[in-house]
Amino acid sequence: MYSPPTNAADQQRMREAFTRAVITLDATVAGPEVWGWHGRTLSSRVQHPDRGASWLRLLTTREDNASGKIWDGNRQAATLFDGQVRKPLLYDTADAIGDGHAYRAELHEYVTEPAVSLSPVLHRDPDPPDSWWDSLRTDLDHVSRVLTDRVAVRQEWVDRTVPRFLGIPGPRITDWATAHGDLHTANLTSTTPYLLDWEGFGRAPVSYDAAMLLAYSLLVPAFAQRVRHAFPVLKTDPGRIAQIIVITELLQSASRGDHPELVPALRSLATDLA
Repeated sequence: MYSPPTNAADQQRMREAFTRAVITLDATVAGPEVWGWHGRTLSSRVQHPDRGASWLRLLTTREDNASGKIWDGNRQAATLFDGQVRKPLLYDTADAIGDGHAYRAELHEYVTEPAVSLSPVLHRDPDPPDSWWDSLRTDLDHVSRVLTDRVAVRQEWVDRTVPRFLGIPGPRITDWATAHGDLHTANLTSTTPYLLDWEGFGRAPVSYDAAMLLAYSLLVPAFAQRVRHAFPVLKTDPGRIAQIIVITELLQSASRGDHPELVPALRSLATDLA
């Protein structure tokens, strides 16, 4: 959960677009507003006459940027994964354009159980049961085998960015699999777990999802150890490569102001992997 945009005009623009989306999808607002990263999304629980309690998510971008991986991610994920893994179903979408911006409203199944954490960076041990880990492994294993032409990580980015942030050559990715692409405890619910927010899924290094979950959990050593135990692939060479790539991604993100508290732990892990 994030704060609203600092620009009051952007707040107003998104709220007005959200109101229009509610009307377009024949829903009524039934919960508080929830802002996404940098105000890029605005969501709320809604009531739908046919679907009942649902989740309405509004995504925005510049009109000339309304395409590609992030824009189409949830809709493409619904085609491949709805009913196959534990994720909220996508019921309907509606697109709109105005004032130089594009909007995509997505009506999702409403999941009653909360996310494990409010922030991607884990700060306390949720201590989920073995059944939680078993379910997560099963779903990620299924995802890894699904064919897609979407790409979550590119070798060219690795070659360019790993040396910049870690001072070592970018590792060559030889083992690829499909990944959720943004696996952390704010995108996992506490009981089942459901996997939330699929906009970034695509081809990535083998064990990329496990490496991402580990990296975001480094401030809670007990949980991080459970990640390593649940995904022994992290101890292999492909697992090492995935961790180096994820560390680089999060260090790049931190250089732009996101989760700076994670940087020392990321650098410590990078040293261990070198």
